[in-house]
Amino acid sequence: MAGDADKKKNSKKKKEKEVRTFHSIGAEKPTPTPSPGVAVRADFAKSGPPNVMLMQIPKQNPEYSLVETSPPLAARLRYKVGDKISTTYDLVEPMHYLYVNVVKARDLPVMDITGSLDPYVEVKLGNYKGVTKHLEKNQHPVWKQIFAFSKERLQSNLLEVTVKDKDIAKDDFVGRVLFDLTEVPLRVPPDSPLAPQWYRLEDKKGYKVNNGEIMLAVWMGTQADESFPEAWHSDAHNVSHSNLANTRSKVYFSPKLYYLRLQVIEAQDLVPHDKGRAPEAVVRVQLGNQMRATRTGPRGINPIWNDELMFVAAEPFEDFIIVTVEDRVGPNSMEILGREIISVRSVPPRNETSKLPDSRWHNLHRPSLVGEEETEKKKEKFSSKIHLRMCLEAGYHVLDESTPFSSDLQPSSKHLRKKNIGILELGILSARNLHPMKAKEGRTTDAYCVAKYGNKWVRTRTLLDTLSPRWNEQYTWEVYDPCTVITVGVFDNWHINGGGDARDQRIGKVRIRLSTLETDRVYTHYYPLLVLQPNGLKKNGELHLAVRFTCTAWVNMVAQYGRPLLPKMHYVQPIPVRHIDWLRHQAMQIVAARLSRAEPPLRREAVEYMLDVDYHMWSLRRSKANFFRIMSLLSGVTAVCKWLDDICTWRNPVTTCLVHVLFLILVCYPELILPTIFLYLFVIGIWNYRFRPRHPPHMDARLSQAETAHPDELDEEFDTFPTSKPADIVRMRYDRLRSVAGRVQTVVGDLATQGERAQAILSWRDSRATAIFIIFSLIWAVFIYVTPFQVVAILVGLYMLRHPRFRSKMPSVPVNFFKRLPSKSDMMLY
Repeated sequence: MAGDADKKKNSKKKKEKEVRTFHSIGAEKPTPTPSPGVAVRADFAKSGPPNVMLMQIPKQNPEYSLVETSPPLAARLRYKVGDKISTTYDLVEPMHYLYVNVVKARDLPVMDITGSLDPYVEVKLGNYKGVTKHLEKNQHPVWKQIFAFSKERLQSNLLEVTVKDKDIAKDDFVGRVLFDLTEVPLRVPPDSPLAPQWYRLEDKKGYKVNNGEIMLAVWMGTQADESFPEAWHSDAHNVSHSNLANTRSKVYFSPKLYYLRLQVIEAQDLVPHDKGRAPEAVVRVQLGNQMRATRTGPRGINPIWNDELMFVAAEPFEDFIIVTVEDRVGPNSMEILGREIISVRSVPPRNETSKLPDSRWHNLHRPSLVGEEETEKKKEKFSSKIHLRMCLEAGYHVLDESTPFSSDLQPSSKHLRKKNIGILELGILSARNLHPMKAKEGRTTDAYCVAKYGNKWVRTRTLLDTLSPRWNEQYTWEVYDPCTVITVGVFDNWHINGGGDARDQRIGKVRIRLSTLETDRVYTHYYPLLVLQPNGLKKNGELHLAVRFTCTAWVNMVAQYGRPLLPKMHYVQPIPVRHIDWLRHQAMQIVAARLSRAEPPLRREAVEYMLDVDYHMWSLRRSKANFFRIMSLLSGVTAVCKWLDDICTWRNPVTTCLVHVLFLILVCYPELILPTIFLYLFVIGIWNYRFRPRHPPHMDARLSQAETAHPDELDEEFDTFPTSKPADIVRMRYDRLRSVAGRVQTVVGDLATQGERAQAILSWRDSRATAIFIIFSLIWAVFIYVTPFQVVAILVGLYMLRHPRFRSKMPSVPVNFFKRLPSKSDMMLY
């Protein structure tokens, strides 16, 4: 027995050693996590750069996956019961609130010796108390302020509304009104709002006072009430009236953007400062914060440029176009020869492919010189002129988002836009396990959400000091194109009590492509909130969303798959590639600046995070991710080659015999080759229907290489651009490397996107696109079977060799269909 026990002990020890040895193979020594702000990394310098392309891709961490839920939503209950009655807020759980609308008062008694009264109202319910602003020396005050108390936190059945007089020492009691909550009526929208009533004030003993009445409305309602967004909530009892707006839910709209096309043609009669030399003229054009310059024209007083410059203009057109002609007198020295200021409002608009407006000559005015007399100004008989052509392009869509995550593809002109095809409804339910963002201040997290789709932005109310907020707010958007993406971000509010220059901290965001959603289905999931930081990937909690896409025009939606992704002008007169990235950056800056100036502001840091401003910056991690996306696609080709090798080597005799039979049939009857291919594609599509994705896409940390990113890679990714390295030579080379590598990274990503779109044709990721393709494959298979092969070959050959006169600049239907297929780019974590 003792020997058996020793054997068991030895076997256990061997197993333990084997397990430890297995986990240590190929493992590196753990690198200490760097703290933010560390400039010198001697440990990485000694060990050298990691072999970034040979790192093993781990499996997806289960903490970063979606969690499907079944909350008690009215939409789900309606479908189960079969009730067709719809409500405004059917994607969120109903939350009941006690609303108190304090409108005004009249005939209030004078309380001070001076004969004045500074009244305010205190609304008290248990331990919760709300206070209106006080109005100085006013016996007939008007407040028009609404209070909301969550029914879940009600601690008393008695509501006390007290009018008090603001005083230096102690506030005086004027009168009060008491309400029994069992007597409060219930209001359910779309019922009309409850009319306020006059109530006689009572003293502390319950007797009616001689003077003083207050107009109130008290009712029980839900978050669907129109008073909900503007109400003072019991959870914000520590927030001042001036900062209360920073915690309320709001809806914002992006400014309407246009491309401004300006063609600098030529100039005449330039007058240089040095009469003895011919000027070397350059034209600089400024619109707001945007500055562009032409190439240097030929020497002379009548230079010709014919350069085209593009800008982004936003309504209302309050900016001016400043055109300056400068003379290059030295390597770093310029002298102004003339200037003209043009209002954007005077620039004519242009719709689609209409003729460009006529060019115009503009007078150039010299900048006024200090001490110049009016007589000298009058002596100038001739002025220099510049020849310009300008127009506001209304037929383009101004790209203000990263292309893979676009939520709006409509042209600037409202007359060129198509009708909507459906409705997108988003219910922002709650969050859980949020990371305490203000732990150093003795608080947890003051979270709010921002959702962006099209030109409509929404912001939920801020729920204070909680790690499990419950918003239960619902929003709706019109959908014009199913191949668009909605973005939802979560932030920590740092402006509860002012905040100054503090920035709202990002908690995480979610992106959902509409084409991957089934129509009329309610998706309810917990989405992981992942944020990449200099010290690595961090999960800040989970966001609970309910999403529903409803189609109202099926024919238009199906036809949309054959239409170009962007408006017609992008293909007929494409914008040069060298302009696109610069214009996108300018459009993002305009949107961020406008929304940050709204009241209350939608912070610039939140807008930039939602728009992925730094998407095109160089990142070794993103380059690795794109590389592995391509390798994943090539693995499918490798699998096909391996299958063919297995057939040739007779590793599976049954399959090999079937292939031989099929091969002989196709050789004997070549007209069956194409029908067989399309029929095979149809069968594969039907077979893959069982394995179609059941959940919407989400941020994939494994695909993004976020979990395996080396600390030195993250240090480079979060470095400033230009780099903060001190040496000038290192800075020049480093920036050049990042710029070139960023372009290579984009090309690699585009290649991966094209391959993933081809892979998505039969994967049912976009169920409508797959259905369209397999139905077309079936029809095409029947057509080719019926039609002789020679006729098909002649038609295809003649079509491919057709004359340019019969060709259109617009992309063909197959190309448009392919570009609308989803890729995994919207699942990437940036």
